[in-house]
Amino acid sequence: MQKETISFEDFNKIDLRIGTIIEIKDFPKARNPSYQLKIDFGKLGIFNSSAQITKLYSKEDLLNKQIIAIINFKSKQIANFKSECLILGIQNGEEVVLLKSLKKVQNGTRVS
Repeated sequence: MQKETISFEDFNKIDLRIGTIIEIKDFPKARNPSYQLKIDFGKLGIFNSSAQITKLYSKEDLLNKQIIAIINFKSKQIANFKSECLILGIQNGEEVVLLKSLKKVQNGTRVS
């Protein structure tokens, strides 16, 4: 089902950026199996994110990989962890396949 139409101005409010995952920890206090991630967005800083991607990705798969994330969502408290950005992926059944750049780019680069 398609969602409602938004304006280009609405789209421009979303701050999509490229970042590199620099740290991954298991997140045993999360309701569903998850990782706690630290993501480097260059000059914008390092953001935390919680991601339910443990079935498709090992910690070794994720370390030093670039991802695409929305960095201007309000922080969300998940158990004892504050998630500061939302990593983007494609819903594939019950799993999420992460979105990424085909070429390495500078951390913090805006996605448009």
